Amino acid sequence: MKTIKVFFALCLFCTALVQVETGEAETGEAETLRVGLSPDYAPLAYRQDGRIVGIEPDNALAVGKILGREVQLVPMPFDALLPALERGEVDVLMSGLSVTAERSARVTFTEPYMRVGQMAIMYQDKIARFSQPWAIYREGVRVGVEPETTGAAFAARELPDAEVSLFANPDQAFKALREDRIDLYVHDAPTSWQLANDSANGDLISTYAPLTEEMLAWAVRQGDLALKSELERALNLMRSNGTLSYIQSRWIPVQVEVKSPLQ
Repeated sequence: MKTIKVFFALCLFCTALVQVETGEAETGEAETLRVGLSPDYAPLAYRQDGRIVGIEPDNALAVGKILGREVQLVPMPFDALLPALERGEVDVLMSGLSVTAERSARVTFTEPYMRVGQMAIMYQDKIARFSQPWAIYREGVRVGVEPETTGAAFAARELPDAEVSLFANPDQAFKALREDRIDLYVHDAPTSWQLANDSANGDLISTYAPLTEEMLAWAVRQGDLALKSELERALNLMRSNGTLSYIQSRWIPVQVEVKSPLQ
């Protein structure tokens, strides 16, 4: 029975994916689900051949299929996500958001769907220098982070003796690593996972040792408990029938453990 359920779920998912890729979409009485995301964060959400692809777009497609709602992806810069949700321009954020106290004061998070953490990326000739976990905490280490992220919060909190530089996105930070302007780039685990399958960045390497433990979740407006409940219903079905793990294994080269808080 479990095998049949997984196969059925994946068939539904693949059908939804084909519809979006070919420009088709289901229409019905249900309201369109407007999904805000920042498509510059592979493998969670990014642009490829003119399309927005990755874990979160696939999550959105699967959720829409389960809820019987057409899905509209609404791309925007990362720092515009929370304001857009608060203004009612989108219904839900599916963009690799880490659950933090600061964000929880502004939005309502669903149950988490993935456990991640911050990791340190470096140019390959520095792996010996930073092979030990304590090495990042030494005085004078030059660290790059993205503004308004949990990586930036980690650096401010845990690396008081570091020289911290800000970069708008990973590509800018990778350039700084190659030019020896920074020693390390601290960013979410998915950025490190992507390096494993990215020949263009084969000269960069991650320690793959999490510096923090964080949970990724979807966000709705404060008090929108009806949509939160619907999303969690879809999430629990995706978790139980294998769709969630299928989507993640489709985009990342490592195994990710995902557990419900109730388990």
